[in-house]
Amino acid sequence: MDATRIHDHIASTGLPSTAQEADAGGDPITKEWSVIDKQFASAAEAVADIPNGASLAVGGFGLSGNPMTLIEALHAQGTTDLSVVSNNCGVDDWGLGILLGSQRIRKMTSSYVGENKEFERQFLEGDLELELTPQGTLAEKLRAGGSGIAAFFTQTGVGTQVAEGGLPRRYHPDGTIDVASPVKDVRSFDFHGEQREFVLEESITTDFALVHALVGDRHGNLIFNKAARNFNPLAAMAGRICIVQVEKLVEPGELDPDCVHLPGVYVHRVIEVGSDIEKRIERRTVRSQEGA
Repeated sequence: MDATRIHDHIASTGLPSTAQEADAGGDPITKEWSVIDKQFASAAEAVADIPNGASLAVGGFGLSGNPMTLIEALHAQGTTDLSVVSNNCGVDDWGLGILLGSQRIRKMTSSYVGENKEFERQFLEGDLELELTPQGTLAEKLRAGGSGIAAFFTQTGVGTQVAEGGLPRRYHPDGTIDVASPVKDVRSFDFHGEQREFVLEESITTDFALVHALVGDRHGNLIFNKAARNFNPLAAMAGRICIVQVEKLVEPGELDPDCVHLPGVYVHRVIEVGSDIEKRIERRTVRSQEGA
């Protein structure tokens, strides 16, 4: 969705960025960047101005670190026609699979379809556009977008349909290809003393980001837990407005600066969801007693 349209939409809602802004008045977009206390009272309030047609970067790796409370709030308000960037799309009844199951997602940019049968079905039947991207490339596209880098060269994908085009992105209902990936620019560079080919990849930025963190403060400084650190910080960086759910919210100054994984400069809204939220395991595997 065009950034100007997003700006106009949010401004038209009249929603404050924080409780402090509600008292101060003024342009909500300007306040988004200047306000210090970024805490919101609820997930519903935090996502209320995400419009139909918006683009989202969503954190999570498999089912680790999914911002479920924010996803459920977005689903409850009926937002649709979304373009979502995320490593995968959850499973049929969890994570982004909730939005997908209600056909709220128009396009997915992902690296892995995984075990989400509805994801596979919608793509193969032509209901969903899918831009498959190598996992490391997807991570770097998000990081680059959040760092102000428009594009970069990588060896990943050279000599494949990633670079040469023709990778199906959308099918017709009869199974023929409706939309295919374009040919990308490939150039040769002297690298480590030899000529190697690299493909040009454009970075990703989105209108909003939905993120889960273990601990955060009201300034938006975040600490992630283990596998949840994989894509959540990158999604946060890529979103022009970053909305975060944290399990524990602390006061500014309580976090050791050396332990902060993502500084608050990337974060605009924070809600506390508690540590007793449901967390699922996609495929639980345990060792047998005999092998212990």
